[in-house]
Amino acid sequence: MDKKFALISVSDKTGVVAFAKELTALGYNIISTGGTAKELAANSVAVTKIDDVTGFPEILDGRVKTLNPRIFGGILAKRNDKHLAELAKHKIALIDVVVCNLYPFEKTVSKLGVSEADAVENIDIGGVTLLRAAAKNFESVTIVCDAGDYIETSELLKSGKLDREYRKKLAAKAFRHTAYYDSVISSYFTENNVIPSEIAIGIKRQAKLRYGENPHQEGALYKISAGVGLMSNGVADAVQLQGKELSFNNYLDLEASWSIVNEYEEPACVIVKHNNPCGVAVAKSLKSAYLSALLCDPVSAFGGILGFNREVDAATAEEIIKIFVECVIAPKIDGAAKTVFAKKKNLRVLELALPKKDVHKLIDYRLISGGMLVQGKDTLIGLDDLKVVTKRQPTKEELDSLKFAWVVSKNVKSNAIILSMGTQTIGIGAGQMSRIDSLNIAVSKMSQIDKMSVQYPVSQPVVLASDAFFPFDDVVRAGAKSGVKAIIQPGGSINDKLSIDACDELGIAMVFTGIRHFRH
Repeated sequence: MDKKFALISVSDKTGVVAFAKELTALGYNIISTGGTAKELAANSVAVTKIDDVTGFPEILDGRVKTLNPRIFGGILAKRNDKHLAELAKHKIALIDVVVCNLYPFEKTVSKLGVSEADAVENIDIGGVTLLRAAAKNFESVTIVCDAGDYIETSELLKSGKLDREYRKKLAAKAFRHTAYYDSVISSYFTENNVIPSEIAIGIKRQAKLRYGENPHQEGALYKISAGVGLMSNGVADAVQLQGKELSFNNYLDLEASWSIVNEYEEPACVIVKHNNPCGVAVAKSLKSAYLSALLCDPVSAFGGILGFNREVDAATAEEIIKIFVECVIAPKIDGAAKTVFAKKKNLRVLELALPKKDVHKLIDYRLISGGMLVQGKDTLIGLDDLKVVTKRQPTKEELDSLKFAWVVSKNVKSNAIILSMGTQTIGIGAGQMSRIDSLNIAVSKMSQIDKMSVQYPVSQPVVLASDAFFPFDDVVRAGAKSGVKAIIQPGGSINDKLSIDACDELGIAMVFTGIRHFRH
């Protein structure tokens, strides 16, 4: 009973041999499970196998090995006379240090085509129990679940300065670790599009940020665990190739840009400023898409975030660096483009593989004070069942432009009005309290292009998209004065007839989608 014991049972064996040798040098007797025991013994660490302590072999293909009173009694016992007497009676030794990490469930389920049987076999039972037991008894037991803590823990043990506060800190980490682990498992088994009575969301810190939205706020980037309401890859997975560290606001704008640009199949560019697009275009080449997107609002594009859905080449990069932009994100940056971007050392350049078609559960989480709102992500476009409600049918070129503008409106803060010509925006009004105000802003942006005497690269009719229905006919009439020839909107207002009649009076074609896209 006077001997000191440490139990080591790890799936990830990084650094464990060196740590075990430090513990041995400090007088600890090492108890270990199958694979870990073999690893330690192979590296000349004296080790006692778990079944030599329990008097019972590992069974059921290793599903049961540590679950035994001789193990958990030694971990959970308080260091008082009553508990120590019970341990002595049953010849159970105290275990003062537990080193444990868990089966790689998240890594397993992140693989494409993983079977449910493989997933189930990677659900750790004994390891979670060890972590929770040792963490519960942090007053007396040191629990180490992170290889990053091996060195500090060794040094504190050597110096005799490993105190209650440090053990409590390690215990908190162990409880976070098991909570995260269970959240990944529960997410994996939760059916698609289910809003359950309880939700456990596992998130892991990827990086600290310089600050949050403002310098007086702390900030960090966390990644949501695999399978928890995310596409197979997202902005948190982007690889930064160059430039200053990313800010909190950069990530928000990168998300907006990346989400919009990947709505399109053809080469596309989206320029985002303060979480709204200020220019969107689809073209035959990426360079043309960028120049067309820039045309919409070159003033707002200054300091913007650029998103592309194709590999960025040198010709496009040369155009980009002519103005100041904060970030560029694309599925690939070719070698020549990297050389061009290197001229702007502070420009943040990121690569991110295009979203895969096999997506996980798409859930949208939004925090409010004291709680969280949860909904299915708005992945429905609403272009499959368009209904022409006016006497005049839209022409083919008008219809193509309307479809383009509708996708943009889906991704703009409500109330949203989009003016487009061909497959490029020429005016965007976002986030206003009334729809007519959004139109006035969009018209103002369009008129600024005229004032700059810039020629539109296409000569097509102006069309208008609205993310929600018109309660009155004011947008139709004001749009007509600005040259609008066709309109796309959800419909569904009790006053729809007012807008339809106004369109018929003014010779405007209008189509209903039957689906709205409020974005708050």
